[in-house]
Amino acid sequence: MKRIDAINEIAAKAKESGALLIGNIGIPCKEIHHVCDVPTNFYMLGSMGLASSIGLGLALSRPDKKVITIEGDGSILMNMGTLATIASQEPDNYLLVIVDNGAYGSTGNQPTATSKNTDLAAVAKGAGNKNVYVVANPEDLRETLRSTDKGIIVVKAEPGNTEAPVIEMTPEVILKRFMDISSQPSR
Repeated sequence: MKRIDAINEIAAKAKESGALLIGNIGIPCKEIHHVCDVPTNFYMLGSMGLASSIGLGLALSRPDKKVITIEGDGSILMNMGTLATIASQEPDNYLLVIVDNGAYGSTGNQPTATSKNTDLAAVAKGAGNKNVYVVANPEDLRETLRSTDKGIIVVKAEPGNTEAPVIEMTPEVILKRFMDISSQPSR
């Protein structure tokens, strides 16, 4: 499975369930935008490794909303502490999907530690996460997405990028559009 296959499945789940979707930096965000651009998507254009933390914070602040984050293996390796924080908070409305293609896809597909012997599902379980799934094809991903709204899914994928176009919105427009949808009304 390629990352774009996973993104198609995840974006469909987010759109169908009305979830807020947080995208990983770089090319994955361009791919999400290309597949399904909606105001409930937040495109990370920087801050590698922090999409999972942003998604967790959003899930905790908006327990009435489902939140899905797409993170890459390279990014999660930069911020593995987030796996322990997710386990300790255990929100019922948060699903982290780690697309593990064993490569830093946005910078030229240099190998990550997962291309050798690092097992992100084992790390997530070791951090205390109870709901950890590993999938390697679109059908299994679709079924796992259908059956769960919380936990961590590690998607095994092949390295490689699509030729998705650049996101034409400025960071300010992306943020305002997302905040208009995701922020709680003032009381």
